[in-house]
Amino acid sequence: MQELMGMNIDEISKMLDEINDDRTVPRNVRTLVQEAKTNLANSKQDMAVRINSAISILDEVSNDSNIPIYTRTQIWNIVSMLEIMNEKTKA
Repeated sequence: MQELMGMNIDEISKMLDEINDDRTVPRNVRTLVQEAKTNLANSKQDMAVRINSAISILDEVSNDSNIPIYTRTQIWNIVSMLEIMNEKTKA
């Protein structure tokens, strides 16, 4: 199960990189996306804490009025994936 979750973290990390590399996304949003990615990679914290921290940051980001619609959709998809992973860590 940990291997599967690791794969998902890598996948989510790549999706966050795509948003971060998109110059149409405002800088403040890209900064928060990078912060969410850093939190996910922080191996010193419990997986559930890392996931919840990233979800919290991305929820904040998705409410930014300057974010492009397609980027908001990407973020919602990432949050959904993180929520599923969070449920698996509780099981």
